[in-house]
Amino acid sequence: MTSRVVYQGALRTTCTHLQSGSAIETDAPVDNQGKGERFSPTDLLATSLATCMLTVMGIKARDMEIDMTGLSISVQKNMLSDPRRVG
Repeated sequence: MTSRVVYQGALRTTCTHLQSGSAIETDAPVDNQGKGERFSPTDLLATSLATCMLTVMGIKARDMEIDMTGLSISVQKNMLSDPRRVG
């Protein structure tokens, strides 16, 4: 996988998956000087874990002929400070 991440200014980026051309935009969160209008980079970090879990579960479910359509995971991310980090 290769992606291109371009800083757009105003604490925003555009991330493009080069093979498919699909794109994700990020924005810094309100509590870190951003507008909070899009996923933040750390939101994507937490969300990617859930997408990975559902994808792996989906592979196994398909092999077992189990339909897990509609299964969802709720993701809550908490940030700690000093230094700022996912906690």
